[in-house]
Amino acid sequence: MAYWLLKSEPESYGWDDLVRDGRAEWDGVRNAAAAGHLRAMQPGDSALLYHSGKDKAAVGIATISRAARADGDDGRWVSVEITPDRPLPRPVTLAAMKAETRLTALPMLRQSRLSVSPVGEAEWAVLMGIAGL
Repeated sequence: MAYWLLKSEPESYGWDDLVRDGRAEWDGVRNAAAAGHLRAMQPGDSALLYHSGKDKAAVGIATISRAARADGDDGRWVSVEITPDRPLPRPVTLAAMKAETRLTALPMLRQSRLSVSPVGEAEWAVLMGIAGL
């Protein structure tokens, strides 16, 4: 199993929307690196849903429920399906991530504009600890 971080503006599509819908197509990603990460996702992988914008915090855990498929006609872009797993007991803020020395290599912190990024197993454990899991 692999771990990921998915960023979204909560005003566009946030955790509450995912819970309401029960599943979502994670599409519209138009960055080559982020699309590569979507291609690597497999059903059963876990992903933190991170609210960008004013919240700047990971708020819930989603499960990848379908592997990548084409998103658009040119074959360059892909989407995956996600389902909600559970909300985090405590949101993991960007400030908390930056303050934690064990997260300095977290791709989300090094490439802040990337909307889809991997999370290592050790980093995931640290994030879950901050979240109270």
